[in-house]
Amino acid sequence: MRKAALSIALMAILLGGTPAAAHHSFAATYFENRTLTIQGKVVRFLYRNPHSFVQVEAKDDKGVMQRWAIEWGGSGQLSRMGVTAESLHAGDIVTVTGNPGRNSEDYRLRVLSIKCAATGFVWKGVVE
Repeated sequence: MRKAALSIALMAILLGGTPAAAHHSFAATYFENRTLTIQGKVVRFLYRNPHSFVQVEAKDDKGVMQRWAIEWGGSGQLSRMGVTAESLHAGDIVTVTGNPGRNSEDYRLRVLSIKCAATGFVWKGVVE
């Protein structure tokens, strides 16, 4: 009986210890049914996990310069899509299209496409 209980406990540990993939919903932060395009200057490119960010100075809908937080995929995902830590640099002028944040005062976008005409860099894709 003791051997059976030990076997059951071991099975529960092995089966219950499998890793789970968890991720927050982009729909909670961004309007996935809307798009917005901005053009501005890269202030900083944070190529990291779990999400990379591009900080861009660009005008809002009132013409006032704002610092936008552009959320992108993680460095591992992006590297498989040809993006590197050297793809964007501070001072680059970029055009970004993305899903706007639900709180307009946050000046956030979830990137759908990004391009830098001066360097020829273009990325269009979807990362989860």
